[in-house]
Amino acid sequence: MLHAWNVLTWIALVGFALGCVYKLVSMGLLARKEKVVYPVMDAHYGARSVGHWLLPFGARSMRLHPWTTGLSFCFHICLLLAPLLAAGHAMLWRQSWNLPWPSLPASLTDGMTLVVLGVGVFFLARRLLVPEVRFVTAWRDLLVLVVVLAPFATGFIAAHHWLSYEWTIAAHILCGVLWLLAIPFTRLSHMLWFVFSRAYMGSEFGAVRHARDW
Repeated sequence: MLHAWNVLTWIALVGFALGCVYKLVSMGLLARKEKVVYPVMDAHYGARSVGHWLLPFGARSMRLHPWTTGLSFCFHICLLLAPLLAAGHAMLWRQSWNLPWPSLPASLTDGMTLVVLGVGVFFLARRLLVPEVRFVTAWRDLLVLVVVLAPFATGFIAAHHWLSYEWTIAAHILCGVLWLLAIPFTRLSHMLWFVFSRAYMGSEFGAVRHARDW
């Protein structure tokens, strides 16, 4: 199992890194062709915009939808911290590469996992039931949400031994690899584009329109 973990981890990490580099380079070249992106970019206004959109309720649209905003921030925080600091993952990092990886108590990562799954179901219902969100939702968006939630569901089941541990941990590893590989090539790539898109919007609104974009 440890050998399989090492191989799949390398596949996921290398594929994720190469995919991110490819997308960043290709989008950078596309922005250069447009000839209106780089001239507008301004460090001050770009950083100001990014800061406001990273701050909970820093933008007016966030304040207009407080429940969705709060759930979204909780979802993203738990989505990042639970996999990085899960005790089982930390043990594998230490065994595989002798890295002094920190970890959180199992009860806390369990709670974070349940937050991700619960809010994920909320996002799914929102995409299906809210008209303005359903209008811009394609089947690929629903599939991406399943890809995101699958590692958490399988990891939770494996950790609590609800089903065969060997099968569920294998499914957990495969789902995690698929998740990482999907990031550069699906809407999950917003984790890469967020800073750039917000910096551009902030620069355009601040330096050109002399207005705020939040």
